[in-house]
Amino acid sequence: MEGSTSSPASSSQSLAFYDFLDRMRNPASLDLLRSIKSDGKRVQEFFSTTETAIRDHPLWMGATEEEIDCAMEGLEKYIMTKLFSRTFSALPEDGRIDNDISEKMCLLQTFLKPEHLDIPALLRNEASWLLAEKELRKINGFKSPREKLLCIMNCCKVINNLLLNATISENHVPAGADDFLPVLIYVTIKANPPQLHSNLKFIQLYRWQAKLVSEAAYYFTNLVSAMAFIVDLNATSLSMDEDKFEENMEAAKLKSKLKSEEYQMIKQGEAKCSSSGKMCDEIEETRVMSLESNYPYMEAQSRELKERDVDRLLSLYKDLVLKYTALCKAIDCLPVSEKEPIIRRLKKQETGSLVAPQGQ
Repeated sequence: MEGSTSSPASSSQSLAFYDFLDRMRNPASLDLLRSIKSDGKRVQEFFSTTETAIRDHPLWMGATEEEIDCAMEGLEKYIMTKLFSRTFSALPEDGRIDNDISEKMCLLQTFLKPEHLDIPALLRNEASWLLAEKELRKINGFKSPREKLLCIMNCCKVINNLLLNATISENHVPAGADDFLPVLIYVTIKANPPQLHSNLKFIQLYRWQAKLVSEAAYYFTNLVSAMAFIVDLNATSLSMDEDKFEENMEAAKLKSKLKSEEYQMIKQGEAKCSSSGKMCDEIEETRVMSLESNYPYMEAQSRELKERDVDRLLSLYKDLVLKYTALCKAIDCLPVSEKEPIIRRLKKQETGSLVAPQGQ
């Protein structure tokens, strides 16, 4: 089944991602890590030097700490906006890591529930979670480290307020990070913010370090921990049977593949109709031809079969059973609103729309 639901390319990308992480954890990678962080170090040194220059400059003589802070925040935004294209997701590995994390969260979205992360029922508040997700998804709309960090803080504050309200109204004893982090992990997976790895790396390297402290540092560190948890997430990370976890992941991969293929077929069909200016009868003909190509015995009679056809038929049978089983599991994982249209379409096809006698 695994071979029928994941392509060699996606598997190799996943292996390359984890291989990259393993290599970066190796002590021998220290020189490379220093090289990656050197740009951030130079930026931080520039901020420190410029802060001293601002404090000594006549224009800021007698300035309050708040005014100095405003000047430094303005400087950070100006510099990092100008350098954004050269500093954000600057390495090829950054883009690959972003894609792998995003793809994994897409798969988890299809079946992960709050109980799988042991989130207590009294902390399950869909309205608050949706608001937190919305704040986190804004992160890619900004170019300055401070504004990106504010998106994280706004998201985390929504979650924190939820915990505080539960503490007050339900007499729930707060468990600190034991309550906060699972909710943040769930919200992050549901939000699937774009380029999460690159955004966190950008903040860590280029946010003015004097301000990456206290509450900001706490929330930022929690999101880094949430991302690390998601990267390593497997059945043992969740309150879920291992076989069930693998089954859900395979079904999610198949669902993703089917959606991608369906989207490509629609786009190809639209392009074909647009270019020809005709009705799309040719699309149905192409679909039937594809069916006949994949299953060449559809129109065959038993008397026409030869001994050499047995192996081919057995192979086609096994392939069909595997695809049918995986498809059923994928459909079972869908919400009712998505499941019913698919079932109706399948029933319509059972009446003979795909294998209608020639001439009809």
